Amino acid sequence: MAKIQLFAARPDEDGRAPDCAWRRMDALRADWPDGDGVAVFNRLCLSAADDTGVSYGGGHAVAREAAALRSALVERYLAAVDAVAVGGRAPAGWRPLFQYRRHPGVRPAQFALAGVNAHVGHDLPLATVDLCRARGCEPAELETAFAHVGDALALLAERVGDEVPAGPDTLRVGDPLTHLLGSWSLDRALEAAWSSARVLWGLREVPPLAEEFRERMDAGVGLVGRCLLTPYG
Repeated sequence: MAKIQLFAARPDEDGRAPDCAWRRMDALRADWPDGDGVAVFNRLCLSAADDTGVSYGGGHAVAREAAALRSALVERYLAAVDAVAVGGRAPAGWRPLFQYRRHPGVRPAQFALAGVNAHVGHDLPLATVDLCRARGCEPAELETAFAHVGDALALLAERVGDEVPAGPDTLRVGDPLTHLLGSWSLDRALEAAWSSARVLWGLREVPPLAEEFRERMDAGVGLVGRCLLTPYG
């Protein structure tokens, strides 16, 4: 059985080194204050990286494809961080998280879920298409690897609840934020990401249409992220 983790400890077959990305994210955790919204998502990813992993069938080939997808996800997140660090703009799907990262009225669980939303809705479809191009294969050939990455991303979604503070601020039934966070579904987000990847692949021979679709996809993810970051403080 192949071991699948969100961040692999060893380089994949393309020579990428997810462990280097993990170390960089660990350095970012040290640099950013705990209350920073992007730091909340970064910490969430690192907590999942510490897990022992989940076993799946499918063989080593599927594990390699899943590792390549995971590596590409990390790279896209760090690329958004780099863009903002030099005064540029993150993709629209990530932009609300960076814009609201220091807002006192947004709770940690909201930052965590908004990051997962951008990771799934924006990064995963593009990473899938990039891997199809690199492998010279159709998206259908990566469907099992995509599903395994979805299972790994579920670790992040499950840990969002860890960002809810104990004590008087604990979320309760009837709390508007409880309703807001509960309205987001990882399963639906993964279904949309897979559909987006297939559409983008189908439009690859028509670059203007592919770019238009990518922009609209990105904007839609950003709109959801902005809703998730509605201030409640």
